[in-house]
Amino acid sequence: MTDRNDTFPFPRATLREYPAPASGGTPTFQVFVGGWRVGGNYKTRAGALRAAERASKKARPRRTWATAQALGHRNVQCDATAIHTAPDGARAFVLLDGIGDTETVRDWTRTAARRLARAASRRGNAEAGLRHVYAGYAATPDRQDRHRRRYMPGAAAVVAVSAPGRPMTVAWCGDSRAYLLTRGIVRRLTDDHNLHRVYPPSATHPDGGSRDGITSYLGSTADDEARQASHGHPAIETVTVPLDGKSCRLLLASDGAYQPHQDAGHDLFVELDDDPRAAALQEFVDLAVETSAAATPDDPYADNATALLADL
Repeated sequence: MTDRNDTFPFPRATLREYPAPASGGTPTFQVFVGGWRVGGNYKTRAGALRAAERASKKARPRRTWATAQALGHRNVQCDATAIHTAPDGARAFVLLDGIGDTETVRDWTRTAARRLARAASRRGNAEAGLRHVYAGYAATPDRQDRHRRRYMPGAAAVVAVSAPGRPMTVAWCGDSRAYLLTRGIVRRLTDDHNLHRVYPPSATHPDGGSRDGITSYLGSTADDEARQASHGHPAIETVTVPLDGKSCRLLLASDGAYQPHQDAGHDLFVELDDDPRAAALQEFVDLAVETSAAATPDDPYADNATALLADL
């Protein structure tokens, strides 16, 4: 008898092959999911594999998150999301807001989001995962040339990691945000890396610095000390969030998703405290685009809007 682990949707199905008996006949196959037998005595491996896939899908845990995007008035959707769960149950939620409006940026951002999700979940910590991926991109040879790196892709990044029995960790570089929605209260967990933070509104400059000028991002080569010296904040920041076990929702959002709601004074809890989760989130990003365009009717414009909503 041999066990063969074939990759199926969670949980993994095990296919056991029993050799043909000495008295004659053909090999048979049995299927197990999570240690329980769900089918046996299949005459062909193909039939057993189909049974394993069906059983695995039925046993798949209920998805507790949703993602949504709206293109806005951009040519290419350069935002990306990714979710990855490590074997120990640590789960990483990632949102990247790509800098630019090209297919090159789109492809790079999608790959970077998946890479960051894997790194953070396997380390069980958002900051450790983000620093690992940040350092990897910063060490790319082409980024060592100060002229070449100006044309290389980058993205504002935020990542959150939840793990059984441990507080949630959040890390970010750029102006993508994380919020915690619980019991009617919206708590913002991140502090933007942009010129509006560096130069806040004052009596002489009531608008402050530009919100569009980000001061840290994934793909940069600047370390914490360099960013602290130039803009008053490190390249990467992090926060630890104890969860009290009561139901709450994590929201990750690009600036194209949260800024229009913020500027219009919308209550994020009201907008997102609804089910089904996917429908509520799609309405959220669609409304962000509509609100942004309506704010400047003479020259309407809306950025890519992307959000991730997870029940914790």
